[in-house]
Amino acid sequence: MAEPTPQQTKVCPTCGTRLAENANRCLVCGTELTASAEIKKPASVQASRMPEITLSLPLALGLLALFLIVGAALVFIVLRVTGANLAAAGNGATATVTVTPTLTATPTEFFTATPAPTATTQPPQEYTVASGDNCLSIAVAFGVSAQSIIVLNNLPVACNTLDIGQKLKVPYPTPTPLPQATNTLEPAAATLQACDKVYYTVQANDTLSSIASNYAVPMDAIKAYNGLPTDQVYLDMKIIIPLCERAATPGPSPTPTIPPPYPAANLLLPPDGASFTLANDSITLQWASIGTLRDHEAYQVTVEDVTDGQGRRKVEYVTDTKFIVPGSFRPTDSLPHVFRWWVTTVRQNGSDDQGQPIWVTAGAQSAQRVFSWQGIAPAGTPQP
Repeated sequence: MAEPTPQQTKVCPTCGTRLAENANRCLVCGTELTASAEIKKPASVQASRMPEITLSLPLALGLLALFLIVGAALVFIVLRVTGANLAAAGNGATATVTVTPTLTATPTEFFTATPAPTATTQPPQEYTVASGDNCLSIAVAFGVSAQSIIVLNNLPVACNTLDIGQKLKVPYPTPTPLPQATNTLEPAAATLQACDKVYYTVQANDTLSSIASNYAVPMDAIKAYNGLPTDQVYLDMKIIIPLCERAATPGPSPTPTIPPPYPAANLLLPPDGASFTLANDSITLQWASIGTLRDHEAYQVTVEDVTDGQGRRKVEYVTDTKFIVPGSFRPTDSLPHVFRWWVTTVRQNGSDDQGQPIWVTAGAQSAQRVFSWQGIAPAGTPQP
């Protein structure tokens, strides 16, 4: 059986009624259907569509992570390049961040000047006189002058009234600040430096008047130069004779005294404060040469036992720059003794009645050094 052919129809353009293909008028609205009235239905044009992409969820998450990683890398590279440029620009000028401070009431600080520290005078220390002590040995032990001990304790100038067990006041050494060096001396200092001086050690039976008479220098000048409160001098006292204070005398000019042509010798060995024991049978003293000695010139080496307190000393004359203290000068007791020694350049000025040379000072006295020497060990008592 044949299938029926589908009948062609058309639609009324006014009311939309479906009519037969050959109908000339709409049965519903009466609109005439002519060929010119027919409105051809435009061919539908399908618009272009975006391609659809379908992704699974894991793949979408992976792409998102990749996008974030790439973005972070780009940001890092940009910051890296920008930071390098800023660092290069910062070498020429340092950027300063200015923070606007908040105005607050600040109390005014007043600074008080701190006064300079002043030296505090310490009271004198007390010392008990022991056997063999004298003012000189006590002064050496405490590093002060014997004159300061004599004045502080109202002792006689000779300091020969000390008793064992006597209490003495000993001052502390006074620190003296060194003056600042200047190129030009003050007038008083220039006068003192230009004055010819002789360093003299008081001998037995010497008086200040006899010393002043021998050097033709007024007693008052010697006292003023040495700061002596009285006319008294004692044995082994060191004084300075200012030759520039000589008074002019009429008549024949006195024989000029040769000024010290040599400087003070520089002591070398032993070092100051060295200690020697029973193993040392002798001690060698050495000093630096002050130059070539002329005929009838020598070094006067003086060694004195300070601890003994009886003026025990040895004076020798040598032309070499060393002197050996013999073992015979060792202390005779078992205690260590303090010895002081110094060197002076001397020149022979004739001879005495016994033919011994008379030595006079020909140079400045060296600095003094001390050393200790253990006395001879006491002999043991034989056992019965």
